[in-house]
Amino acid sequence: MVIDKIILFPYWLTLKLRHVLFDSGVRKVRKAEVPTICVGNIAVGGTGKTPHTEMILDLLQRSDDWAYRNIAVLSRGYKRKSRGFQQVTRDGTARLYGDEPLQIKKKFPAVTVAVDKDRIEGCNFLCHPDLLAQSKKARKCLDKELPASDIIVLDDAFQYRKLGAHVNIVLVDWSRPPVRDALMPLGRLRDLPQRLKAADMIVVTKCPAYMEDWERMEWAQSLGIKEFNPATCSGRFSGGRKVGLFFTSILYCPMAPVFEDADPHYIYSKKLILFSGIAKDMPLKRFLSDKYQVVRSFSFPDHHRYSASDIQTLAGAARHYPTAVVATTEKDSQRVVDSKKVPEPLRKRMFQVPIKVMFLSDREKDVFESSLLGRLREFRPEP
Repeated sequence: MVIDKIILFPYWLTLKLRHVLFDSGVRKVRKAEVPTICVGNIAVGGTGKTPHTEMILDLLQRSDDWAYRNIAVLSRGYKRKSRGFQQVTRDGTARLYGDEPLQIKKKFPAVTVAVDKDRIEGCNFLCHPDLLAQSKKARKCLDKELPASDIIVLDDAFQYRKLGAHVNIVLVDWSRPPVRDALMPLGRLRDLPQRLKAADMIVVTKCPAYMEDWERMEWAQSLGIKEFNPATCSGRFSGGRKVGLFFTSILYCPMAPVFEDADPHYIYSKKLILFSGIAKDMPLKRFLSDKYQVVRSFSFPDHHRYSASDIQTLAGAARHYPTAVVATTEKDSQRVVDSKKVPEPLRKRMFQVPIKVMFLSDREKDVFESSLLGRLREFRPEP
């Protein structure tokens, strides 16, 4: 343990100094002109940011406050090949925008989805599209007239300290509590656990379907939350700052075709070939194993870009098991579609498994929604 602390000390010190500079005001923190919701984490991947972002978008579109407003999502666009600000279109590619922004745009066509590494610039363009339209170079990234955004959901911007969100929602993986994890490279933490105190809401994700109140209390204690009340999902950090603590699980939905010419009869096969490029594929594999015999499984790195060789490997496995359905994740399907090398027999058998977020109780869902919408009313612009 002493050796671990010595190895991690330079990284810890760098993060500590960076946060001190921002918290003290030495380095400036800016706010967008419209309400912003940050969905982030303190670990590397695997906490479920995309399905939680989709859950928040669904809530906003159902609410009386935001249903008729212009809702936007701003992402960095991880591993995209384009640069600068880009407006995501449904017929675009994961190579151009990144797999997660493209997935969100396809699910929520009425929502403006954009990518920009510079989140301050991205928010300015979303709030003032005329600034973007004035640039001939930037104009090329516009599919159509961009409406001025009334609210922006920031995907994975908790570490982007130059932009301060109006509401910070931080996700923590149930299987990797921060107190049992370590900073990279020895662990998966990319930020200090103390940064959780900057959260307005903490969501423990990928939980089992049921948890006792004493388990929730233990989680609250491990996260530094005091006076936690499971009935109201609320507590306080030392110093008195209020925070909401919620627990969600992942619900796997019926398989959907990746390509339009897929044959739905393959869904009823007894055998399945699984491939994925996500942080953790074991939960998906366990879910599919309840219904199928998983005859082959291919695990690729997170956000893996599928090459012609990868497609050939999958096609070879499909030929070896001619009746098996070929399944992947919703995010992976965005990247597979980019490949022009998918042979027709494989296209007919390839399906994705969509996922969505489910709170462990209706009470938690109601408290989360009322709490988030209540906080946003403090910053809502006039009609």
